[in-house]
Amino acid sequence: MPRSSSPRTLQSTPLRALAAIGLVALVPMLGCGNKAAPPPSPPSESAAEPAFENPGGMWMPHQLAQHGETLARLGVAFDPAALTDPTAFPLGAVVSLGGCSASFVSPQGLIITNHHCVIGALQHNSTQSRNLLADGFLASSLVEEPSAGPTARVYVTTAFTDVTSSMMTGLDAIEDPKARFEELGKRKTALETECTEAKPDHTCTIASYFGGAEFYRIEQLEIRDVRLVHAPHAGIGVFGGEVDNWRWPRHTGDYSFLRAYVGPDGKPADYAENNVPYQPPHHLKVATDPLAPGDFAMVAGYPGRTYRLNTSAEVRDAVEWFYPRTIERFAQEIALLKQLGEANPELAIKSASRMRRRANYHTNFQGMLDGLVKDGLAQRKTGLEKDLQSWIDADEARKAKWGTVLAQMEAAGEEKRAKRDHDSAVGEILEASTLLMVAMTIHEIAEARAGDDPSAKKDLAKVQQRMQAMSSSYEAALDKALLRLAIMRASSLPEDQQPTALIQALIGSASPTDEAAVNAALDKLFKKTKLGDEKARLDLLAKATPASLKKSNDSFVRLAATAQTLRKEATDRDARFEGTMAALRPAYIAALREFVAEPLSPDANGTLRITYGTVRGYAPSADAEPYAPFTTLREMVAKHTGEEPFAAPARILEAAKGEAGPYVDQALGDVPVNFLADLDITGGNSGSATLNGKGELIGLAFDGNYESIASDWLFMPDVTRSIHVDIRYVLWVMDAVDRAHHLLEEMGVKPQFAEQQAPVAAAAG
Repeated sequence: MPRSSSPRTLQSTPLRALAAIGLVALVPMLGCGNKAAPPPSPPSESAAEPAFENPGGMWMPHQLAQHGETLARLGVAFDPAALTDPTAFPLGAVVSLGGCSASFVSPQGLIITNHHCVIGALQHNSTQSRNLLADGFLASSLVEEPSAGPTARVYVTTAFTDVTSSMMTGLDAIEDPKARFEELGKRKTALETECTEAKPDHTCTIASYFGGAEFYRIEQLEIRDVRLVHAPHAGIGVFGGEVDNWRWPRHTGDYSFLRAYVGPDGKPADYAENNVPYQPPHHLKVATDPLAPGDFAMVAGYPGRTYRLNTSAEVRDAVEWFYPRTIERFAQEIALLKQLGEANPELAIKSASRMRRRANYHTNFQGMLDGLVKDGLAQRKTGLEKDLQSWIDADEARKAKWGTVLAQMEAAGEEKRAKRDHDSAVGEILEASTLLMVAMTIHEIAEARAGDDPSAKKDLAKVQQRMQAMSSSYEAALDKALLRLAIMRASSLPEDQQPTALIQALIGSASPTDEAAVNAALDKLFKKTKLGDEKARLDLLAKATPASLKKSNDSFVRLAATAQTLRKEATDRDARFEGTMAALRPAYIAALREFVAEPLSPDANGTLRITYGTVRGYAPSADAEPYAPFTTLREMVAKHTGEEPFAAPARILEAAKGEAGPYVDQALGDVPVNFLADLDITGGNSGSATLNGKGELIGLAFDGNYESIASDWLFMPDVTRSIHVDIRYVLWVMDAVDRAHHLLEEMGVKPQFAEQQAPVAAAAG
């Protein structure tokens, strides 16, 4: 359930291009779902005065050195200094899946994450006759664990190095914004290449913090053989669906298991039958102490994006342009995908990941807009910025350093707005068509290879895997329908904003008159391409040269040349804007840091972060009764209607009638299902380990409440809550419902129902 919410810069590298259309297994979301809901459980429990009022903050590991006293006071039983080292326990057990977070929970590379984070793996292994997306999956042994797909990855952070000086020295002497942006790119590439050449099994990334004021090199072991181990039935893993998405109370068993494999030599390798489970340096143990309201809770994971350090002008752009436009777009795409899936079950499977991602973003963005407008966060942001400017103007030294920085940033934004509708329409058309992005990627790889680009070989290997993976999600009818929708949306823009050259190249007319004409043109376009065939596109990817591509008769290969030209114009505009902001935003952040005069956490950027607080309910409005911080198994059973999205499988309903053993919370008198905490999380935190003061696993973060969605822009301590699946519910389902006893034992948990027999989740077949 992502909270990513800012206009996206058009991306030009082959891997980013593929990521944009979902060929990379990126699911930076916290939620999923469908249909009408029964009324929620009533609020309960009176609001007690909290022992800790969370100010918010997604902290970099080294920043935790400033929090030792607070952490100790809240109940951290180990030395808080351990949290400053991303390779030590417990952070060393926390990994990224390239869009979701996860954690090792056994010495044999067993990984726990959210159910919605393995949708790609379930889709990859599903057919109409064996739909793991619906039925779930359980491998009874290592040999039954199938590949999660050629693009599945596990990233284990091994180093975190400050490279600010290498990135920034002399940059202020470059006056031209585009040249400044390009120089930053060159330095970034050089530092990353230096790292990957020394450590070929690693992915090395230069990450920007505080708006480009600081840079760190993140080194991660890249594990390429990832296998599906266990996922519960959809009636457990996505119980409540889109109706309950971003809502409390929740009753969702949003968990699943993967396993990391390496070659027999212990090094990362592509999928092979003789690969062996990876042995991580650290793994988490399951908590044995009961969890109660007010207890310390901490999340470690890889949050995607927040925008708290953005200016009020950028908030205004989001409110007036990005959110309304994107909400409308996603609503149209969701309706289209639903229509296609109802007509053809195979398309429903192939579009499942995209459908859930779009539905989640649609709810998320509406919540962002509601929070920024109805809850007045945009107005508060403007007020805070006015206070900052007044503080700057009150001192001559501050005025000399920062007096005009906000005005200069606003001017840069105004220039970017002039072509934003045009550039967004180009991006939307390119993202709509898998084949068009494939064709453009083939062009880019061919050009990089011809220019002896050192990254071409590494990019080629990764792109080959992604083009293989698209076979499980590509369908011409789906591609064509989404492309048609994007064309019709672009043609409805004001004439001066329409990407007429791209529309002309696609359908032979710059002004489509009706959908029938567009359909006929697209039918012709798709008939004259071979890129839908896996072998054909892989052969072309491996052998194409710029000269051979110019002679190609493939319709999409020819179309890609026009698309590249238009995208370059857009990326050049972005480069000028980003180059300007590279000089301005660090100055703005420097003023803000001095003005705030207390520790400031950088915006989320997909790198390892820690957030901490307490288990705690909330009142959804000032005059409402507060919600209790736990939901229970009895409530889930009562919520079951037998119809999606409240259709629990029969086996969990049957198991719920019996004894629940040690998984019962004595205070609740029932098995806890989900709980709330006042933790600061966002998209990318899906699957993050939730830990107690001993560093033990108490749950998994998987969602947030609707009232706090806009906290990506401004943290709201009264209502910002993270939603977690309680590890006791996970263990009970594994034990009493799915009989995953071998996995429990691997995690160091003694099964309580091993002597009983019952149906289990769909097994490997």
